[in-house]
Amino acid sequence: MNCSISGEVPEEPVVSKKSGLLFERRLVERHISDYGKCPITGEQTSMEDLVPIKAGKIAKPRPIQAASIPGMLSIFQNEWDSLMLSNFALEQQLHTARQELSHALYQHDAACRVIARLKKEKNEAISLLAQSERQMPIPSTTAIAVNVSSLSNGKRAAEDEDLGHVAKKARPGITDHLIEELTECNASLSQQRKKRQIPSMLASSDDVERYTQLSSHPLHKTNKPGILSLDINYSKDIIATGGIDTSAVLFDRQSGEILSILSGHSKKVTSLKFVNESGIVLTGSSDKTVRIWQGSEEGNYTYRQTLKDHSDEVQAVTVHATNNYFVTASLDKTWCFYDLSSGLCLTQVEDTSDSEGYTSASFHPDGLILGTGTSDAVVKIWDVKTQANVATFTGHTGAVTAISFSENGYFLATAATDGVKLWDLRKLKNFRSFSPYDPDTPTNSVQFDHSGCFLALAGSDIRVYQVANVKSEWNCIKMFPDMSGTGKATCVNFGPDAKYLAVGSMDRNLRIFGLPVDDGSMET
Repeated sequence: MNCSISGEVPEEPVVSKKSGLLFERRLVERHISDYGKCPITGEQTSMEDLVPIKAGKIAKPRPIQAASIPGMLSIFQNEWDSLMLSNFALEQQLHTARQELSHALYQHDAACRVIARLKKEKNEAISLLAQSERQMPIPSTTAIAVNVSSLSNGKRAAEDEDLGHVAKKARPGITDHLIEELTECNASLSQQRKKRQIPSMLASSDDVERYTQLSSHPLHKTNKPGILSLDINYSKDIIATGGIDTSAVLFDRQSGEILSILSGHSKKVTSLKFVNESGIVLTGSSDKTVRIWQGSEEGNYTYRQTLKDHSDEVQAVTVHATNNYFVTASLDKTWCFYDLSSGLCLTQVEDTSDSEGYTSASFHPDGLILGTGTSDAVVKIWDVKTQANVATFTGHTGAVTAISFSENGYFLATAATDGVKLWDLRKLKNFRSFSPYDPDTPTNSVQFDHSGCFLALAGSDIRVYQVANVKSEWNCIKMFPDMSGTGKATCVNFGPDAKYLAVGSMDRNLRIFGLPVDDGSMET
């Protein structure tokens, strides 16, 4: 008779009173002590239910296979095969368990992300609602239109489309008091410009000719490379870059460290600007929104507000000379004039002509006129006080990618697919054109330095011109090859006193060009 558990002849046989089955004593006692049940029938069983059976000692016959060395090797081989099969089955079970755990963790992470996004949207809606309630009293029908526009996700609601011009009248508008403020700023800056002198610390043309690449900084993500815009805070020497990876990065040039990464947009950051001395950064994005970020004395930047007045991609952000107002321009064929302190859109101006949406915009240094460029190669000049289109420049090919006013107040540089054109605002005509690249290579950026002595442009390479007058030749004094390998330098800007040149390109790197370290004159 054999044990019901092992199938072998038991050395100490016992019989269960309840089931009548024969067991090896040590095996069944261990099972009962662990589970309190019969291992075969599952009935409740105790040690008292086991009856020992006395049997004579028998000598177990040796298996035939164990009678020889080859037989024993065969036994060992069979045992090893069984062990390997059992180990393989356990590994398969472990792999299945890991897959199930990974799937569960992924579902949990996705649920947490959805909850966080919903909470963020709820907080933004509450903030916008509280802000609209704090605004100046306006007629009830107007208030409804303002709130609907503020709380929409960057899209005009169907009701606004039905209201037509009524919704536009909901904007508070540019008041007489605001016009007086803008006029006083214009008069003050114009008076200062008449007395303006070239800064003594300004880099000379000889210095610019010796510029070389000083450093390269990979600021944005590798999976979505590309820097689309940059701006420089001159007082702190901080460079801000906006990228295809939906974030803006604030970089301290002196220390070579990243101060902050501004994340929140859902699509690429197309434009960004510092607001001088206030510690505020403005970012515009293809997600149709503009975000306001507030800086602290410690160098940290926190999200403050989202503006959702446009119905298409925001392509440009430009700050007024008072640092109290700013303008955004969008592919929806409108530009918005905002009050910075409240984030309120004071007026939204729609282009009723046949022109397409805006791709660039910039304030004149005096602040009373605004320049915009469209995707169909048209440059328009607007009177900010009346929001009227006072001049239109044509002649470009392709989208106007960048606009820059000279500090002298009467030169305007515009960039497009066909190169750069210079306009005289006194006579409203084009007096010079640069076509540095082939017809299929656009000029992506153009920028005067703050003194108005140099002009930089970026495309398949970076070039610096020395500014002259209308009749004199504007000479290219320096050309930097595109170091990114992409053939697309997307943005360029001068540092304080033109001491260096910051360039962004499609390989996610910010590059700094200046005098070599051996030449200490610039560093001082």
